[in-house]
Amino acid sequence: MTVPQLNPRTDSALVRAARGESVPVTPVWFMRQAGRSLPEYRALREGIPMLEACSRPDLIQEITLQPVRRHGVDAAILFSDIVVPLRACGVDLDIVPGVGPVVADPIRSADHVDRLRPLQPEEVGFVAEAVHGLVGTLGRTPLVGFAGAPFTLASYLIEGGPSKNHELTKAMMYGAPDLWHRLLDRLADIALTFLRVQAEAGASALQLFDSWAGVLSRADYAASVAPHSQKVLAGLADLGVPRIHFGVGTGELLDLMGDVGADVVGVDWRIPLDEAVRRVGPHRALQGNLDPAVLFAGWPVVEREVRRILAEGAAARGHIFNLGHGVLPSTDPGVLTRVVDLVHEVTAA
Repeated sequence: MTVPQLNPRTDSALVRAARGESVPVTPVWFMRQAGRSLPEYRALREGIPMLEACSRPDLIQEITLQPVRRHGVDAAILFSDIVVPLRACGVDLDIVPGVGPVVADPIRSADHVDRLRPLQPEEVGFVAEAVHGLVGTLGRTPLVGFAGAPFTLASYLIEGGPSKNHELTKAMMYGAPDLWHRLLDRLADIALTFLRVQAEAGASALQLFDSWAGVLSRADYAASVAPHSQKVLAGLADLGVPRIHFGVGTGELLDLMGDVGADVVGVDWRIPLDEAVRRVGPHRALQGNLDPAVLFAGWPVVEREVRRILAEGAAARGHIFNLGHGVLPSTDPGVLTRVVDLVHEVTAA
């Protein structure tokens, strides 16, 4: 008898949960599951700069697959970085170990904005090649593609790198609103192109990371950021893949982040998921939200917190179990594997 092949784009637990459909188990994956917490990743990356690793299809595929093999997660997340499309369209930047993205010539003027050109799909052809290969290898396991949201990309470009206070970013947003919106409009187009490349190559879901949106007030987010994130997410609607929207420290923005076009709203660890349901509404799924630091507290604490989050997540239209942010580099990989097993055990139909 021939066993029917499940389509990860329609039948996987991740996609079904994102759409609010019944699932055999609550799906689980971890932001930054592919990376420094895995010894096999550190061995493979030794001597290879981050952006080189992100541009080689063979390394992208292998690093993406490592946590799927080790942990048995319900989704792979493409190994890449939010600055990859910026570099592909000509921005002079590098990822400095221990620092993060550093931009050689930060955007501070209209001339700088005008030099930021559109991303052409062929400029990230290496990503499409990697996604094609991964989809064939992953089989029933869905692949999550991602991009940085316009606000977060703008912050790196304006500040020249990571920032605690985002003072230069906010100065442009408040003091030069026309320039601000021109910049974010261009970044929205870049993010949209990058995400469409991934989906058209076979990604089953797409996540828009607005990592720094939590530094904004509701009013500033609504007026200065939401329209551009909406442009990105609306531009993906015809693809038929779930759209996940995530930020850190965004508890006061969750409803707005959903309203820009998300099917799933990612929630960090600062508010419980049942409260997130109240804020977002019953018509969207949630993703989250174990504090990554809890993984260091011993298994009895980890188990208690996982069970609590699963109970709270049951109030949502659909729930994808994840951390409230990325896996920390010194996390014990064995604990992550136990979390996956526990989520499946507790939620098995």
